[in-house]
Amino acid sequence: MSKERSKLYIVEGSMLPEVYIKVCRAKEYLETGVCSTVAEAVVKADISRSAFYKYKDAITPFRDMKRDQVLTLSLLIHDRPGALSSVLAIFADNHVNILTINQSISANGAAMLTLSIMADAMSVSLEELKAQVEALSAVMRLEILAG
Repeated sequence: MSKERSKLYIVEGSMLPEVYIKVCRAKEYLETGVCSTVAEAVVKADISRSAFYKYKDAITPFRDMKRDQVLTLSLLIHDRPGALSSVLAIFADNHVNILTINQSISANGAAMLTLSIMADAMSVSLEELKAQVEALSAVMRLEILAG
């Protein structure tokens, strides 16, 4: 393999051939237990077994490269009863291991919350977790700071 071809690239998913997206989908079905065999996963993802085996080691969603790493998230939340607990409930429901929590004292009706999490046992993708947290009325902003 040439030096140029062995580099890793981050590419917007919409720019990839559909087969790569389907391979990632099949891998996700296997990882999450939706399917227990490759045969089931490729049927559900609508790809051939040969395409799955050809590309499975060469394509990995960005979120998976973050697995087994500590991620640091910053949230701006409204200062009201239950705001923090609603955020933490989403993390618990998705099997997110919270390592540290640091919340600032409220100012102007909002507080900064910094969480360090371990992403290895999450039951959803990082993108889905982020979407669930951002959907809360208590959350004004969520950023991924490091990981």
